Amino acid sequence: MKLFNNLFSNLSKKVISALMIMLLGTQAFAATNQTQILAKEHMFKEKKALSDLVLITNNSNIITKGNVLQVVFTCKLWSENAKAGDRVNFLAPEAIYTQEGTLLIPANSKIVATVLKIEKPKWFNKNARVYLNFECIVFPDGSAMAMSAKPLTKDGALKEGPWMTAGKLAASTVGLGAVGAGAGVGFAFIPNPAKLGAGFAIGIPVGCTVGLITGLVTPGLKYHAKAGEAVKIILCKDLCLKKVCNK
Repeated sequence: MKLFNNLFSNLSKKVISALMIMLLGTQAFAATNQTQILAKEHMFKEKKALSDLVLITNNSNIITKGNVLQVVFTCKLWSENAKAGDRVNFLAPEAIYTQEGTLLIPANSKIVATVLKIEKPKWFNKNARVYLNFECIVFPDGSAMAMSAKPLTKDGALKEGPWMTAGKLAASTVGLGAVGAGAGVGFAFIPNPAKLGAGFAIGIPVGCTVGLITGLVTPGLKYHAKAGEAVKIILCKDLCLKKVCNK
């Protein structure tokens, strides 16, 4: 009986020791794989960015929510030909580094976006709007990381800028102003050719006024982007990137 007790005691000690070793090994493994922040670095300043912070960890580099990136279209996008669910490809043509020199995104990485919604041009000069979700970044080696970003605009949509809208109004105003001038001159010639100046004086203001009103109440512009056109996007969530070697 005493021998049996000794054997059982020795066996219990070995089992307990084995369990302790396994537990310590598990804890050590978890500790080595736990994300640790090694440094805090910064993106180069971008207008309207809500953050410039980048977290350098032992496992990855994290561009925090609110940072701004610039990408370019790889092909044209026309709002009248696009629809919800379409994929649109962009490119980071140049490598993106932190101010401190850490390479975050290699040159020629591809960013994939999905069209969420298209708003067609509306009356009273409201331009078309294209809503995109930038959801994936593909590195040159073929590996990919999930992301969440949207265009850096007031309403998060791509649309023609105010200069294009102003150009449309100017074209409408000038065009109908010229028509008005011609009509005024025609009327001036009916009673007396000497009234040519009066015809211009009447026709041009009337035509320009009609042109301006027409430009304001007609539908707005469609959205057209060409390959190579740059777009700024803002991160909606932290972007966790794999570590890449500086080149």
